[in-house]
Amino acid sequence: MSTAPNNPISSAASGAGAGLTASGSSPTFSPLYQQIKALITQSLQSGEWKPGELIPSEVELANRFKVSQGTVRKAIDELAAENLVVRRQGKGTFVATHHEARAQYRFLRLMPDTGEPHYADNKILEVKRLRAPAEVARLLDIKSGDSVIFIKRVQSFDGAPTIVEELWLPGVIFKGLTAERLVEYKGPMYGLFETEFGTRMIRATEKIRAVCADDGTAELLNVKPNTPMLSVERVSFTYGDRPVEVRRGLYLTDRHHYQNELS
Repeated sequence: MSTAPNNPISSAASGAGAGLTASGSSPTFSPLYQQIKALITQSLQSGEWKPGELIPSEVELANRFKVSQGTVRKAIDELAAENLVVRRQGKGTFVATHHEARAQYRFLRLMPDTGEPHYADNKILEVKRLRAPAEVARLLDIKSGDSVIFIKRVQSFDGAPTIVEELWLPGVIFKGLTAERLVEYKGPMYGLFETEFGTRMIRATEKIRAVCADDGTAELLNVKPNTPMLSVERVSFTYGDRPVEVRRGLYLTDRHHYQNELS
């Protein structure tokens, strides 16, 4: 475990957009718990605590950052609400991981009209390295023509092809990702990214619209051309609000629906 900086709150000022006043008595721009939240996030990003690991207790963190336990608790409450950490009653607080069962449906919002949600069967159609198209490069915040990994797959539920997806990943991060590795890996794709490439998806933005299936998509999903579908474009981000995935999916919704929770 790395050692804490001599003045952790001050060193967080640039990352949190705030610092203490000269007297050290009160924050200048953001609440103190927000500065503690930024420091804990820095430790998560640096890998001081790995996905699935127990982080120090509130008391230990309060001593480390020289703040009250209540301040630490409020910071962790926000991190838990953002799915960066997970509280477990009687056990402590753990770094969230995509390998947790509850996390595996966080980014898949397509739910069955009847029955319980369950994992899809994946058929990898294509994996190749190519130069980023201009629009993909813009979304990934890289240069047009930079290396990206392109993945195309079909996801099926109960044997029925339901989703066609195309993914673009920054080549510099996902070196060594191959079709063979994707096929042999039996867990969630984001779990693979987390475990083998050190990249955890923290949040995502999505654009959703109604479209009609083109001939190629219709053939892959065993439906007629022009069948109504849901088009979902997702950009996923890791720590530091860094975009690390563009995903475009076409969803059949004859037996499924897109479900979201608003708060």
